[in-house]
Amino acid sequence: MAYKILVVDDEKLIVKGIKFSLEQDNMSVDTAFDGEEAINMIKQNNYDLLVLDLMLPKLDGLEVCQMCREFSDIPIIMLTAKGEDMDKIIGLEYGADDYLTKPFNILELKARIKAILRRSKNIHSQTLDNNNKNRLKLREIEIDTESKRVFVNNKEKKLTSKEFILLEILMNNPEKIYSRENLLKMVWGNNYPGDERTVDVHVRRLREKIEANPGAPEYIQTKWGIGYYFKK
Repeated sequence: MAYKILVVDDEKLIVKGIKFSLEQDNMSVDTAFDGEEAINMIKQNNYDLLVLDLMLPKLDGLEVCQMCREFSDIPIIMLTAKGEDMDKIIGLEYGADDYLTKPFNILELKARIKAILRRSKNIHSQTLDNNNKNRLKLREIEIDTESKRVFVNNKEKKLTSKEFILLEILMNNPEKIYSRENLLKMVWGNNYPGDERTVDVHVRRLREKIEANPGAPEYIQTKWGIGYYFKK
């Protein structure tokens, strides 16, 4: 089955070039030219990856990224004319998976797309060993490893796939401290181009969903300078 990609940029020549190049590799490509159109299309379709420009009409790339992460874990490569580190940090905070600064080589973009698609495929094909049990309960949190559902005090919480994998790893081994480096490899794969800040961002978002007070978490604890663990 061909991968389905959404390319979002208000520069039509760039969109046309990316679309043509990806279709040469037998990928199915849809296009959008502003942020609102992109969000509507993501909600209506199952895309494997999003190529997203930072500067867009109506909703900019960071807004699209933030809104998208409320309901989808689709991998996102952000295109930006700005190369400062601060832009990259902001992008990671909002959920981008990788960056490419304009002007870029289309071959490099295709290589990054293929690398992320391979990682996504591997992650989805993997299952964590939980002693063949479909349900795991620790304190007030219960997860169903088959349906990928999470309940806190019997109320369901909507997690993205990576948030679920992260929580499952920590709950399977309570009190075990995982370094940021190890969590990055276990959740995103060995060849993920991002850094350990990605783990921090996802832990923060996970805490916002499962903790009564994310600023003083009861479940996911930080071992300063090392990593994270689930408190029994």
